[in-house]
Amino acid sequence: MEETATILAALSALPPPHLSDLIHSIASVVHHHHLRLASILSSQSLFSLALHYLHSLSLPQKSLLIGRHLLSSLHILTRHLKPPPPPLSALTRQRDLDAVLLLLLFCDAHQHHPQALETPVCDWRRNLSRLFSEKLLGMSSTFIGECSAAILIPYIEMVIRCRRLVGSMDCGGGKGGREVAASRAAVVALPRVEVRAGGRECVICKEEMRVGRDVCELPCQHVFHWNCILPWLSKRNTCPCCRFRLPSDDVLGEIQRLWEVLVKTCGAELGD
Repeated sequence: MEETATILAALSALPPPHLSDLIHSIASVVHHHHLRLASILSSQSLFSLALHYLHSLSLPQKSLLIGRHLLSSLHILTRHLKPPPPPLSALTRQRDLDAVLLLLLFCDAHQHHPQALETPVCDWRRNLSRLFSEKLLGMSSTFIGECSAAILIPYIEMVIRCRRLVGSMDCGGGKGGREVAASRAAVVALPRVEVRAGGRECVICKEEMRVGRDVCELPCQHVFHWNCILPWLSKRNTCPCCRFRLPSDDVLGEIQRLWEVLVKTCGAELGD
């Protein structure tokens, strides 16, 4: 609850137009996901297909599935705080969305209503349908007035739960601190700037940058020789000076980057 309260406080400090836009975006996404999950639970064929797909995935693959869902959710939150460069593409396959929504429902049932899954598999859809209906009934009055806290809190709790699930399920060494390369799109978008004053050193090669030479400027405004920074960014997505993170094509790396943006902004808003 502490993480939820911290993030909620920072988001609530947004200017009213931004907060309204955020609430609208979240409400739209949640509504779409609820409709899709209701369709899965009301159709034996859709439920069987999603369940079969989940059974075919390994634990790391399930972690990646939740990771992509988390990444999409983090992008909605962080783009209203400090617009980041475009993230990895969101889920595009309906099969993946169906599977991750059902997987998250399984996790929720396992935590709060384990008896629902202690029955034969043929009864799971009926039990989950009942739990899902009860949950929606409990939330229906919340959305009528579009109270910001009532919409933001469940969404933030879902984000935090997904992050914990990815951390607990990741079997591929995706712990924080591992190095990932910057995405090609982010590198290609880096601007060229001209050195206008002498005495500036490239911290990678330790040589002075000549006046009039084109160099690379990162979003944190640190500059480097192109032939120095490009090999660096092919192995890691951090600035050599300040550890600012550029976008990457690695799902877990992007989750870490956007989570840091969220936490840093929350700390700034709360005066930490």
